[in-house]
Parts: sequence; C-alpha cells; structure tokens
Amino acid sequence: MMKKLFLVGLCCAWSAVAAPKPNIVFILVDDLGHGDVGFNGSVYYETPNIDQLANNGLVIENAYMYPTCSPSRTAIATGKQSFRTGVYTVPVLEKGNDRNNLFSRWTVGEEHTMYSQPLAEAGYKSIHLGKWHLVGPYPEFELGAQWPIKAKLKQPNPWDYSWAEKHKTDYVKYYPEGRGYLKNVGGTYRGDPALEIGGYKSKTGGYWAPFNNPFMPEKNPKDKWLTDHLTTEAIHFMDEHKDGPFFINLHYYTVHRPIVERSKALTEKYMNKPGDPISGQGTENPKQKLTTAQYATMIESLDDNIGRITEFLDQSGLRENTLIVFTSDNGQNIGLNHRLRGKKGFVYEGGIRVPTFLNWPGRIDARRTQTAVSGLDLFPTFMELAGIEYNGVLDGDSVAGLFKGEPKPLKERPLFWHLASEYRNPTCSIIRKNDMKLIQFLASGDLELYDLKKDPKEANNLAQKNPETAQQLLAELVAWRKANNVPLPPNAAMEF
Repeated sequence: MMKKLFLVGLCCAWSAVAAPKPNIVFILVDDLGHGDVGFNGSVYYETPNIDQLANNGLVIENAYMYPTCSPSRTAIATGKQSFRTGVYTVPVLEKGNDRNNLFSRWTVGEEHTMYSQPLAEAGYKSIHLGKWHLVGPYPEFELGAQWPIKAKLKQPNPWDYSWAEKHKTDYVKYYPEGRGYLKNVGGTYRGDPALEIGGYKSKTGGYWAPFNNPFMPEKNPKDKWLTDHLTTEAIHFMDEHKDGPFFINLHYYTVHRPIVERSKALTEKYMNKPGDPISGQGTENPKQKLTTAQYATMIESLDDNIGRITEFLDQSGLRENTLIVFTSDNGQNIGLNHRLRGKKGFVYEGGIRVPTFLNWPGRIDARRTQTAVSGLDLFPTFMELAGIEYNGVLDGDSVAGLFKGEPKPLKERPLFWHLASEYRNPTCSIIRKNDMKLIQFLASGDLELYDLKKDPKEANNLAQKNPETAQQLLAELVAWRKANNVPLPPNAAMEF
C-alpha cells in the first residue's frame, strides 16, 4: 500500500510541472568505475564535459547496479530483479558446477517487457546504439532447455559469425528492432566490440574501423573511432526526430576491454601525469600505468563525445526539454580506486556502486543526494516522465521525486540483490538499508555487515559486533526471498 501511495504522490508532484513528453538521452557506459570521473573525486582521469553536466544536475552518490553487465543491463531494460529473469551474471564467467550455481540465462525472453516497448507505444522514436548484450548467441538452446541447466552457457570465438544470419532473421525479436527501437547500431549478443580475428589481441580491438560487427550498418564510416561513430549516429537520429519525443539508448562499448588508446599523444600525456595517491589512479608500476594511461584516453574520448551531445542539444534548441541520464553498468575493471573495496564482479562497493547523474535544466535541482538508487529504478522513472501508466511487474521505483526533493519512502526503502551463480564472489543475497549493508553467503550462511557511511571501504565486518542489526536485516532479507519465491542454488545452507 505504501508503494502505491508513494507512486501516486510522485505522479501528482510531476503533474504540477507537466510539459510535453521530454526527450531522453540515456548514456550507459561499460565498466566505468564510481571514482573514474571528476565529479566523484578523480584528479587523474579528465572528464570536464561530464563534470559540468553532473555539477549542474542531480548526482546520485549511492547509485547501484549488479556487479557484472548482463544482470545490470537486464535489470535496467526490464525493471526486474535477477531472480525473475534468471540472468545472474555473464554466463561465460561463471565458476563451479551445478551444485553451487543456478547457471545464468543470457537471452531475455519475450515475456519480459523492456522500457523501450511502452515508450514506442506512447509515441517515442527510439534508437539503440552500442552494447546490447540482452540475447545469447544460441537462443534456441536457451529457450528449449530444461532450467536449471547442468553446465554454463558458451559463446563462439569473436571471429565466428555462424550465429549472425539467424540473429538477423529468426531472432530479431530479441534485438532492439523487436523491442520498439527504430534502429540498432552495433548491438549484438557480445559484451565487447572485439569481433576481429584475435579478439582482444587483435590490432583494432573493435574500436577502430573497419568494424567487423554484423549489426553495424556502416563498416567503414567517416568516424573511424567507435565511440565517435556511435555519437555521430545518435546526433543524426536526434536531428532527424527533433520534433520529438525521442529516446536515445546510447550504450557505449567504451570503456570495456580490450583497452585501446585513442591516440599515442594522449597516452603520453597520461603517462607523464602524476598519479593520485589517494585513489591510486596513475600510481602503478610503468607497465600497469601504461594500461591505465590508455584507459584514461578512452575516458577522455568518452568525455569529448558527451560534450558533442550537449553541444548539439544546445545549438538545436532541444536542451530545455531533454533529460540526460548518465551511469555505468558496474564498477571499474581497469585501474585503481582505493576509496572503495573491490571492482567489477565483486559484491562490494567497488563492484556495484557506479557514477550516476541526471541533468535537465530547470527541472532538476543541481545538488548531490545520498539517497540510494538502483538500476531497477530507471524503467519506472522513464514511465512516469513519459506519462505512461505501466501495469507490468517492476521491482524499482520512479526517482522523479528526487528532482526537487527527498521523498521519505525513497530514503527509507531497502535495496536487494540476489546472485545465484558464482563469479568473483560465492553466491549471495544482499540488503542495503539506512547505510547498512548485509551480505549473506548462500553456501555457508555466513554474514557480513558494513556501515557504509562510516566504512565505505567495507573494512570492518560488524556482523558479530552488532548482531541485533545483522539479524534484523537478515530477517528482512529472508522475508523478501520467501515472499518472492527466490530460487537458491542446490548447496544453499538455508531453505529460503
């Protein structure tokens, strides 16, 4: 009942400032860490355009995803927790056997609506650019299998295109064009752009043309750098549909591996730049710093392209009615961040806490909020802003109330994660509430409790020192699993 009243309250608040349906530019960066941007404290990586948007918008300091891309992107697209879709991690990364895993799905079935579909029905003209990763290479196996399966899913070599023909015909329903988008530029089943012979070890790594992506309409476009090309395509689409409303699903492949330098001059610039002893960025030994410097050139290129997006919106008179959402799908996979524990793949803050802001001139107050927000909240937020009454299952809440205030229900609600397959941590469930975070490892039942406000590096496990809080959060976590019939791996130490 509280959630219903909360949503009604938000709708009423939004109606008071109702306007034509806003254009939405949703920028999802791949593997960009919480501390990899200036607005979150980086002094080594350079992101002036991103920082300007963030500092003039709403920075969500405690924004969360899953620790890997597949469950994050599935949760964002469907608004559903991993246990509903069966996507727990990137399938090829799973460790162990069918006793300690519920092996992950890859393909998001048609029964799971994506936000792009009701947006299209409401009149939005939408394009997807970049990483898709919401379909597996062999959907026929996934859809015909008895779940849970006995072994993890596999993928072909990057340069094996035997899957492509069926994906352009029989399986297009699992691609952007089957989900309400008018166009797909570069989205495939793969999580990286390296589709050349050699994959990550190829000369271009997929970041330089000619692009060997079967879903890239132009193999050798004017822009030879992938990030530039995706931005150009986004700008062309916005210009073509400037009468609106439009939705730009700009999901850059950058800064995912392979790490490919934007230019040797930029790499040299970062090699000569002093490192930051606080974050650790740029303080590595020379060989490791070379990778970090090349990574920095990819971040700078990203920032340049965000500047291009903003410049186009300003010059076209579209800026005032365009919301820009900027986030990442998980923590960083390259470089250091001494401020947080862990990185991509880990359930600690460095793996799941991501840089996030929303910018909409005149509609969003420029400030920073401590209210915790999840990727699950994007679907309902988009629905509210578009004026869509969506009746499907959603596990998040609209965060439009944060544009001008701090709604109590948002501040006080718990966030949940359930990871039923192993990658860098054992299987676990997590609850975060009122700055306290409890992790329950499923095979052993062991608990870890952290006070994130006092201990963002999660150095002090308080489960034994503060058993009352641990048990309160555990009871709420177990009740959530029980109420939702959340499946557990066969070796779980508990019934629910």
